[in-house]
Amino acid sequence: MHTKTVQHSKVTMSTVMLPQHANPAGNVHGGEIMKLMDDAAGVVARRHARTNVVTACVDELQFHHPILIGNVVTCHGQLTFVGKSSMEISITVTVEDLSQEEPAKTALTAFFTFVSLDEAGRPHPVPVLEITTDEERCLFERGRQRYLSRKHQEDKPACTTLK
Repeated sequence: MHTKTVQHSKVTMSTVMLPQHANPAGNVHGGEIMKLMDDAAGVVARRHARTNVVTACVDELQFHHPILIGNVVTCHGQLTFVGKSSMEISITVTVEDLSQEEPAKTALTAFFTFVSLDEAGRPHPVPVLEITTDEERCLFERGRQRYLSRKHQEDKPACTTLK
């Protein structure tokens, strides 16, 4: 199995928020932004795996700043961790009001886990992630810890009905 760098699959995707994305007060629905995040993460995962990929998990989704009609939303995505067939992608969403001379602000952050699938819909191995910087090494280790924590949670028995 060959390796690919973090830079290989990075993505930046922008769009303008329109009235159909928002409530009557002009605030963009969180679900609209989550879909944009999922789309960006899917591009990163597919670039890395070169197979069909599906969303398996979203971790640490946090809303930091409101988004309004007319704002430009940009999703920045990059791989942080790669397992055997799964990939964790960090997504940072920035928001910019083009009528103001202000820098873009971080609006949302999250980690999306995608799984690579073969033609039969079974998990498929993905390339190893080549780590080239100290920051990538730190992000990879944090991603590995989230991965192990999820695995640990999956091993716990399901809750039973309360009586």
